Amino acid sequence: MTKTAVITGAGSGVGKSIALLLAKDAWRVAIIGRREATLRETVSLAGKSSSQLFVCPCDIGNLEAVERTAASVLKELGSVEVLVNAAGTNVPRRSLELVSLDDYHEMIKSNLHGAYYCVQAFLPEMRRRKSGTIVNIVSEAGRRASPKSGVGYVISKFGMAGLTQSINAEENVHGIRACSIFPGDIDTPLLDKRPNPPPPEARRTMLQSEDVAQCVLLVINLPERAVVEEIVIRPR
Repeated sequence: MTKTAVITGAGSGVGKSIALLLAKDAWRVAIIGRREATLRETVSLAGKSSSQLFVCPCDIGNLEAVERTAASVLKELGSVEVLVNAAGTNVPRRSLELVSLDDYHEMIKSNLHGAYYCVQAFLPEMRRRKSGTIVNIVSEAGRRASPKSGVGYVISKFGMAGLTQSINAEENVHGIRACSIFPGDIDTPLLDKRPNPPPPEARRTMLQSEDVAQCVLLVINLPERAVVEEIVIRPR
């Protein structure tokens, strides 16, 4: 049986690593991101597996755009066994004292609303098949607030964790399972948006995006009778 997946945030960081890993493992993967150019870069890195990747530029914070993209993906792939919500953003001015209302809304829209829109777009087809796995790449900020993460990011990530719990509570009867992955610090371009980005020597001690991608592979390759509801992964 052909395996199909949808990955958001696939133009960089964790989303890109997940897409490349799944393509190498013979999955057909719809890769979603705002910028077509970065998605094309992901395809170029796939080498012999590049034909497994389907480029889908989309602003997941826009409900109509998500619905159009989902319809296109389902028409192209026929079904979607796995959805991974890996898209996420933050801002430098992120504290309660400094964050702007516009930046706050943008984080909620991109990190939380986007994940919710994608879940709702692909759930109906999963329900019809009585099967599906949804993985939300959350953050340790979705378990405990910290000034390092900032209020908007924290709120959005707590919401993602709640979304995962709701999927498991309500969709289990339809054969659908979900997992929240809570990574600690990861060396991705998102670090550059910190007020004081960490230096190279600090980044070398962090998780790499490939480490989180391996967690996703573990979750989705388990027998359907099993569900891993949460994974916490931190740098050793």
